[in-house]
Amino acid sequence: MSEPVLQQAVNRRRPTIQDYGDSPELVSKLRRRTLMIVVLSQIFGGAGLAAGITVGALLAQDMLGTDSYAGLPTALFTLGSAASALLVGRLSQRLGRRIGLSVGFMTGCLGALGIVLAAVIDNLPLLFVSLLVYGAGTATNLLARYAGADLAKPTERARDISVIMVSTTFGAVAGPNLVDTMGRFAESIDVPALAGPFLLAATAFGLAGLVLFVLLRPDPIKVALAIMEAQRTRGTSIREEGTISTADKRGVVVGTTVMVLTQIVMVAIMTMTPVHMKHHGHSLGEVGLVISIHVCAMFLPSLATGVLVDKIGRKAMTYAAGVTLLSAGIVAASVPADSMPLLILALALLGLGWNFGLISGTAQIVDATTVETRAKTQGAIDVLIAISGASGGLMSGVIVDHTSYAALSLGGSLLSLLLIPVVLWTRSRSR
Repeated sequence: MSEPVLQQAVNRRRPTIQDYGDSPELVSKLRRRTLMIVVLSQIFGGAGLAAGITVGALLAQDMLGTDSYAGLPTALFTLGSAASALLVGRLSQRLGRRIGLSVGFMTGCLGALGIVLAAVIDNLPLLFVSLLVYGAGTATNLLARYAGADLAKPTERARDISVIMVSTTFGAVAGPNLVDTMGRFAESIDVPALAGPFLLAATAFGLAGLVLFVLLRPDPIKVALAIMEAQRTRGTSIREEGTISTADKRGVVVGTTVMVLTQIVMVAIMTMTPVHMKHHGHSLGEVGLVISIHVCAMFLPSLATGVLVDKIGRKAMTYAAGVTLLSAGIVAASVPADSMPLLILALALLGLGWNFGLISGTAQIVDATTVETRAKTQGAIDVLIAISGASGGLMSGVIVDHTSYAALSLGGSLLSLLLIPVVLWTRSRSR
């Protein structure tokens, strides 16, 4: 058989994972396809994520009858996301992104249904357990961002991560704005209005898991491993298996610290904003509007952020995260409680600062990990992020109950300043 005919035969058959290891063109096509599939799943996942953010604290306040534990739902589903991040990360490392991420989303779907049932029968233990399980969906929603970077070149990683994150905006912004609609639908079927958004979350997480399970083939992390093996065979210079250099270890520490600090500040202020607004006469629709703009600011700027992280550097964007979060805390602490425009500004800055911190931190983690251990390491790091978010959510209710929303916001703004010495420390160590 002649060479052109042989090549045509290869092109007609479905490429194997080994074929990708020897063909940059195939890898480029798969990278684009993988991004499209994960983007579709994230549109659904974002809607599921928004339910807990918008009405979780209000549902707990209604069922518990006190503000002191209004941050408990955020703490519980964030704590659940911590355990889930570890399990999904390990599952993704062992069986691939497709299995790990789809299992995580389906578990979140079951948790959302459990929350609805708990609200219907007014069962607090079931609510708490279901919130933990629901956290699997939120963890998976964030872990999916790494799937977009498995096949990316180092100079394109932040941009690909940002494409995944910006796609979350569509569902995450639509979710809070459907609070009233889902509340009315829930009441029409004899379900409490505040449980309505969790019906949306169950459907959204289920669809996200189904999309990944059916379409994410071949698995991007398995292809990345094949590429690495092909490089070794050809004698390409790469890092040794399972090892990270001293500089890379420092990159892991810095990336983790950046994401942990931004998560604590964002979750603490965000959690108590709906409660603060409700105390000052704002409607559920107004709460949904503020949170939807906040979530939009968390994800929509990602395309620009990814380009900036790749162009001007990870550390520069970490500085930007600290300054933006500082501004958010100061505005939130000083605005009149009845001022919708200023509350929107505060929560938009809060989301933007989180966006800067998460993308710059994520890019540093991807830079500092090898393919053999990447998914497992990323899952372990997201455990720390989730635990920090749970701590911020849990403590936020206690702080506001004993002091004020303004004190919480000022405390968050001061905590965000720690991002600056973290970067200065890495620069001094590098020198």
